[in-house]
Amino acid sequence: MAINTSGFGAYDIRGIYPESINQELAYRVGRVFPELFGAKRIAVGHDIRLSGPTIFDALARGLTESGCDVYDIGQCGTEMIYFATGFHEFDGGIMITASHNPKEYNGMKFVGKGVKPIAPKSGLLAIKAIVEDESRDWSFRKATGAVRRIDILPDYIDCLLSYVNVENLKPFKVVINTGNGSAGPIINELEKFLPFEIVKVHNNANGFFPNGVPNPLLQDARSETSKAVIESGANCGIAFDGDFDRCFLFDEKGGFIEGYYMVGLLAEAFCEKNPGEKIIYDPRAIWNTIDIVESLGGKPIMSRSGHVYIKELMRAENAIYGGEMSAHHYFRDFCYCDSGMIPWLLVLELLSRTDKTLSELMAERIAKYPVSGEINTKVSSTDKVKEIMAKIEKIYGANGKVNHIDGLSIDFPDWRFNLRGSQTEPYIRLNVEARGDKNLMETKRDELLAIIRE
Repeated sequence: MAINTSGFGAYDIRGIYPESINQELAYRVGRVFPELFGAKRIAVGHDIRLSGPTIFDALARGLTESGCDVYDIGQCGTEMIYFATGFHEFDGGIMITASHNPKEYNGMKFVGKGVKPIAPKSGLLAIKAIVEDESRDWSFRKATGAVRRIDILPDYIDCLLSYVNVENLKPFKVVINTGNGSAGPIINELEKFLPFEIVKVHNNANGFFPNGVPNPLLQDARSETSKAVIESGANCGIAFDGDFDRCFLFDEKGGFIEGYYMVGLLAEAFCEKNPGEKIIYDPRAIWNTIDIVESLGGKPIMSRSGHVYIKELMRAENAIYGGEMSAHHYFRDFCYCDSGMIPWLLVLELLSRTDKTLSELMAERIAKYPVSGEINTKVSSTDKVKEIMAKIEKIYGANGKVNHIDGLSIDFPDWRFNLRGSQTEPYIRLNVEARGDKNLMETKRDELLAIIRE
């Protein structure tokens, strides 16, 4: 098959199968990875996409023909590759997934030794350069490694449960929508150890995605979880994306909880148990997180958005937790990696310690710091993003506090905003928040959108 490297992005490789993601690409990646990273033992897994096993076979062939042993953990979520690589001390890990993309997509995510992310500057561009090299003798076999199937599920489940005191959990009724993704089997296993009555929605793993793309950030993908919560009288709802590296919460009224407020909840959970610890947050929406962390004696530290930057800063600061409003949550004791399973367990433990409902817990924070949520506007090019940002900064920058840590952030006493270009799609993204004034937030949101969309 022809090599097409258009799928190489900021954080991974992702594209349509088999046009840009295919066996030849996977084979070459397998040949290159051990050479670049000195890897002898690598964990490999795949999500529920139909092309996953085919890509695995090609990738494993490339890895073993480079003298590397492959430890096959089978169908899994992305965080299980992190777990396998870190807790079993492999030299690296490769997850075959396209996360929340439609069913025709697939891709690969990479980590090195110590579960450190492999990004453009730390090796992804080097992989791309060698994969594209047609002068290379791809028929040369250095050595032959072996493929070994391993079962990490028992150890992984024990790790998840270690984050909460199961005895203190109340017997909540919980709706869980796995979206026919990889999370279903994990929920089935966790259910054995938890006191919850779990109402399962689309729990069977199915790479055809018969009920739509599992991406709860999309409005259309939220309604079934919300409806199930209301009809079952559940205490809350949880929904996952395809490879379950993100989870999304719904309150007992079926209301969707913005990822921003989840960061605050989890920061609270850690700061209550571990006062004085450092908490990492991203610059898109910040005031709620800062308020909670500082009130509990913690130290909030801002990072650029994106898992590579969050993980890097967490390691440097030895932070106990990091969160992004995109619903990625990172944990020091999980090799500084993101998990979609740990957050909902922590939230339900926090809920078990209060007599308030989830909507009551959220109402106070939402009223105190109303946010717009992330609003995307399609643009023609990265140059257009720069042009818009320059124009916005010229209009608002003189009277506000300007920060360029990630795109453009400008703070005023009663409101603030962040404007940034997408790393993976042709969009400019806007987030607006205010201090206790929803009308002000909405007015400024509309004002900024009018300028952006002129």
